[in-house]
Amino acid sequence: MIFGDTDVKNASGCMLAHAINLNALKFPKGHTLSEADCKELYRNGINVVKVARLEDFDISENDAALIIAQAICSHEKIGRISIKRSRTGRVNLVAEQAGVVRLEKQAIVDANMVDHMITIATVPDFQQIKKGGLIATIKIISYAVDKNSVQKFCRLISGSISFYGPKISSAALVVTYLDDQKEKIRIDAIKDRLINLNISLEKVIFSKHSLDALAKSLANLQSELILILTASATSDYFDIAPEAIRMCGGTVGRFGMPVDPGNLLFLGDLKGSSVIGLPGCARSPAINGADWVLSRIACGFLPDEKDFAEMSIGGLLKEMKSRPSPRRKGEKNKA
Repeated sequence: MIFGDTDVKNASGCMLAHAINLNALKFPKGHTLSEADCKELYRNGINVVKVARLEDFDISENDAALIIAQAICSHEKIGRISIKRSRTGRVNLVAEQAGVVRLEKQAIVDANMVDHMITIATVPDFQQIKKGGLIATIKIISYAVDKNSVQKFCRLISGSISFYGPKISSAALVVTYLDDQKEKIRIDAIKDRLINLNISLEKVIFSKHSLDALAKSLANLQSELILILTASATSDYFDIAPEAIRMCGGTVGRFGMPVDPGNLLFLGDLKGSSVIGLPGCARSPAINGADWVLSRIACGFLPDEKDFAEMSIGGLLKEMKSRPSPRRKGEKNKA
């Protein structure tokens, strides 16, 4: 691509580098000038214009962005992602349903090193997305780019982005309470989390906060996913909620996670159903570690030890105002 000033008489077929607004004469930035446009500019006293002139090996910004988007979405693993075209060299990739995004991060890094003029920005790996949510944006910086760079970018980026919708359709929630606390318990935030993943909350059980009562409530549950919210935070592998799961023949494989808020989450299994012991912060709609685990499990990804360890990077989330024990005592809660 050749960029710079040129005589307006020779500018036909070139793209304007800057918008022109002169009385009734208006051409937007990036407009491809026709012979008639050039004559009109000349008649209005404009002799020189700054333009981008495409060469034989160039691909225009809009075409290049679309080619890259199609290369991403042609991969068999892509899932339900749609291409939304835009002007000025931008194309967005949008989720057609709720789910989580998976990324081959190194491939995306390598692609972004091909040419400074070709970029793609994505949400983080395992990001939960609502229907219509933005997954990635492809932006061509210049008015055109070398077709060889576009082809190399496409080879690297293909298969690097995939999207997975929920594989679980229903869940049960068991909530424990102390004394007369039952009427004060709010579970709206938990319901909303499930709605955002297209999961139906088919059963809600309130149980006294005791080992026997909780075990009895869990004994006959057959939901695809079981959530437990205890009146008092789980503080040990052998606290009431984990012990109740074991009493019913289940197992507890993980307690604690390096995400804050959300440290006191536990993960187990009961008769083939995943069990998430929710931390107290799940009562709030604010993002916490439980959101990261819930969305993964809902979409078919059971976190392993490495997954939990990797959550530590970026796992320091915004602190909730309602948190009873803030990170820095005596200070207002801040992220």
